[in-house]
Amino acid sequence: MQLLHERTSLALDWLVADLVELKRASNTSVSVILPALNEEATVATIVRQIRRELMVPNGVALVDELVVLDSGSTDRTAKVAAAAGATVIHRDDVFPSLPTVTGKGEAMWRGVGATTGELVVFIDADLRSFSTSYVVGLLGPLLTDPDVHLVKAVYERPLVGDRQIMPAGGGRVTELVARPLLNLHWPQLAGVIQPLAGEYAARRSLLEQLPFSCGYGVDFALLIDTAAMHGVRAIAQVDLGVRVHRHHDTARLGRMAAEIMHTAWTRIPAQSPDGLTGLGNSLTQFERDADGYHVAKHDIPDQERPPLANLPEYTAVAAARALPRGS
Repeated sequence: MQLLHERTSLALDWLVADLVELKRASNTSVSVILPALNEEATVATIVRQIRRELMVPNGVALVDELVVLDSGSTDRTAKVAAAAGATVIHRDDVFPSLPTVTGKGEAMWRGVGATTGELVVFIDADLRSFSTSYVVGLLGPLLTDPDVHLVKAVYERPLVGDRQIMPAGGGRVTELVARPLLNLHWPQLAGVIQPLAGEYAARRSLLEQLPFSCGYGVDFALLIDTAAMHGVRAIAQVDLGVRVHRHHDTARLGRMAAEIMHTAWTRIPAQSPDGLTGLGNSLTQFERDADGYHVAKHDIPDQERPPLANLPEYTAVAAARALPRGS
């Protein structure tokens, strides 16, 4: 439980003015990425808050780059995000020579490739409870401790229904899938409170070296791979309070769970009894209507993107950017 006792703080522990000064002294740049798919109802509000409070000329100079990575939206997500002041980039326009696949991890991987900040903050675009303290809190450990490479959010996740609110009813995939997997196979990470949190921050130097699961397994994979590369002490947690967002139905949660389990199986230590053989690549679910049950079969995304540091398209652009600042 080292993470819980030694590497967990509150968002309110970090003051904007202090972090801006540290950022300026270290000449560090910050990018905020919002992966978005059909989030026109919430994305603009998040963008406006970040621009107003954390970006010059309106706020302080904590965030240098704010990108909404549009993952193929069919609604007005791109339009409202741009109108609110974000740089909107369609996933197909990043590494255009590489055919895109669907999935959250794919959008995040391309988002890192399209941005330049040395510190990268990911914020889910469906948040209804967003506060800029999320960004401030996630950046705190990275700007104050060079040994921290990844900062995960901690929060209470109420399940908001039509007629009632269950204070701790959210995070069902976390409790039923991710947490048991961590405790069984990576007990050193059992102190991670929200392993599937979509809000987190990391050093670009880390993200460039890790593969990205293309689907919903990405959050789990980055956590496991960071610990494998740098040890548990490279991970910190920040309590952001309460997080309210759009909830998925049970069938969608089942598909998410399958993707996370598939991601986990590929990373289970080799000494495990069954090894890594026999992995399935689909999930069968059942839907019921007036005519009875029907089979719904869904592919489990098993593709991963390579570390960006190994991608010629990325390294070429990165080399071109590596000019003295001000030149």
